[in-house]
Amino acid sequence: MTVDIPVIETDRLILRAPRIEDLDAMCGFYAEPRSRFVGGPIERGDVWRALLRSAGHWQIRGYGVWHITLRDSGAMIGHAGVLHHVEWPEPELGYAIFGAQEGKGLAHEATEAARAAAARHFGLTRLISLIDPANDRSRALALRLGAHFERDEIVKGHPCQVWRHPEIRGDAA
Repeated sequence: MTVDIPVIETDRLILRAPRIEDLDAMCGFYAEPRSRFVGGPIERGDVWRALLRSAGHWQIRGYGVWHITLRDSGAMIGHAGVLHHVEWPEPELGYAIFGAQEGKGLAHEATEAARAAAARHFGLTRLISLIDPANDRSRALALRLGAHFERDEIVKGHPCQVWRHPEIRGDAA
């Protein structure tokens, strides 16, 4: 089974399919304490399995998260896209930017492009973000993207906030 993962380009970024070459950059991120908001910190073997899950999500669901790379260098700096794990209440717009790239507007640029592409390519027009109550940066980005707090929820035994993004028409994205 093969899935055609669209490449999304912005002024500064390229969002593309996960690749094995991304493993070292992902290991760097998942070694940081701030990765706790997305399942870390974890060891190299678990990062490998996270990379496989990312690629497999595209295969099983037909959509997933793009790996974000800098247009000028090709360096992988994070991920953005849509996840729908079996424990999730509905498809989630997820995102993470690696520490050295924070504060440059790259997370907003990538996530906005991923949200539009999810609507255009996959018909995913009404998304949520599941945000740890302590993740101020993620909440700030959700607000910047126009999301609003909807409710508190427990997902996989962890408290989180459900933030609802504005609906995007697939043909307008």
